[in-house]
Amino acid sequence: MDIRTEKPEEVEAVRNINIAAFGRENEANLVARLRGIASTFSFVAVESDRIVGHIFFSPVVVEGKCSRNVLIQGLAPVAVLPNYQRQGIGTLLIREGLKECGRSGFQAVVVLGHPEFYPRFGFIPASRKSLKCEYDVPDEAFMVLELESGSLQDCSGTVKYRSEFSLCE
Repeated sequence: MDIRTEKPEEVEAVRNINIAAFGRENEANLVARLRGIASTFSFVAVESDRIVGHIFFSPVVVEGKCSRNVLIQGLAPVAVLPNYQRQGIGTLLIREGLKECGRSGFQAVVVLGHPEFYPRFGFIPASRKSLKCEYDVPDEAFMVLELESGSLQDCSGTVKYRSEFSLCE
């Protein structure tokens, strides 16, 4: 399994993976709206020359207070073709994506996802770092991972996603 940056000619394959994984177009449309925005990351999982998974990261901001300019990414979406799910591909995509976020200077990553899944990567409820989600979601579903220890120490407030997310239905 190879995890690498998405290539321009793979846009349609990535779209199809998101549609197949979620059974709808919302996430695929979100990726299309976010693609090309500065500081976004799009990675694919490739097996035998076939793209079988995808993960996307885009910048978020904290509306509140932070004693320094903390760079935070939002993880969304992560998708794996149905026939390849539950084989660790999503885990590989997340691990490699988090490494790249850290290498690129981001200090934290937030995710709105399954509270049973994401803690294995070190995510904790964002409320434990005085952060809340702009959307009305269960506390345990909105999580954060500090890529740089202590980076969120003096931060509190509401995490705001890019406006492209508000177009999701």
